[in-house]
Amino acid sequence: MELGIIGLPQSGKTTLFNTLTQGKLPIGISSGKLAVHTAMIDVPDARVDTLEKIFEPKKTVYAKVTYVDIGGLDGASAKTGLSGPLLNTLHQMDGFIHVIRHFENPLVPHSAGSVDPLRDLATMETEFILNDLIQVERKLTRLDEERQRGGYGRDKAALGREQAFFTRLAETLTRGLPLRGETFSADEEKMLSGHGLLSRKPQLIVVNQSEGQAQISPEEAKVLTKLICMPVKLEMEIAQLGHEDAALFMEEYGIQEPSLNRLVRLSYELLGLISFFTAFGGKEVHAWTIKRGATALEAAGKIHSDIEKGFIRAEVISFDELIALGGFAEARQAGKLRLEGKGYLVQDGDVLTIRFNL
Repeated sequence: MELGIIGLPQSGKTTLFNTLTQGKLPIGISSGKLAVHTAMIDVPDARVDTLEKIFEPKKTVYAKVTYVDIGGLDGASAKTGLSGPLLNTLHQMDGFIHVIRHFENPLVPHSAGSVDPLRDLATMETEFILNDLIQVERKLTRLDEERQRGGYGRDKAALGREQAFFTRLAETLTRGLPLRGETFSADEEKMLSGHGLLSRKPQLIVVNQSEGQAQISPEEAKVLTKLICMPVKLEMEIAQLGHEDAALFMEEYGIQEPSLNRLVRLSYELLGLISFFTAFGGKEVHAWTIKRGATALEAAGKIHSDIEKGFIRAEVISFDELIALGGFAEARQAGKLRLEGKGYLVQDGDVLTIRFNL
């Protein structure tokens, strides 16, 4: 699962990527050429830290999220639009972190001549909507040609439903609305498979501010997606400090937690992901990533394919219950370890012990 960091030139997207990944990519004037950089990082999770203290494992593994810094979005404001290679890269992303500029800096001129975060947000959204509309209209043209040629043996009712569905998408896009807010049935999801429509992908908006600037709300931005305001440059400076210096800095400025940690967790949630945990005595505490709605059998497959094949049952307890009771022995004595079958829907924060036999 990959999140593409996007934004207009000089918005601070590479600064954000460096901050998130402890990277050192050069920051400066964009060349306008496609440039892609990828890094995987740990998802901060106090629950993993707590389990680590209780079980004292030799190894601790956090959940991961992958960020992709995508350069070359200068075309978003050009008549030629987005290039083919850039579109291919964007289509492959599971979601976007959209960085919009709010900070003022005369040494870093804005390509549009002035700083207007809501205008920049609309610019990128409009570009995505137009690209989606072109793709949907092409699909409708192919469907119409197929209908005129007799459907190539396809069921006429099914062809009609597909035409009606893509016509509905075209109407939404023509009104200047992204597809992100639409809901689709299972059959419609199949029709969309392989299209990778950009305005449909989940998006987290990062408003890159200077310290002390008034925050922008989702209502003001007129978006239905998550939005976080943060001084990216300050966050980078905090990230570059040692652990003790960072703690002192945050204490002095009354910062409870770096905005960066919240951003990473929101990124994780944006993709519809949750974590379950395993704790093997003194060996390993591990946070595993699954899609929300995954079953115990699917969770077992995340750990190992052999465990999935030989699945018998799962012993389940919530993180909160386990911590309140003090450990597995106490939970078992209190009768709080539940036995669940293959179809159990794993909840965020469940601690699982999978019983299996091959």
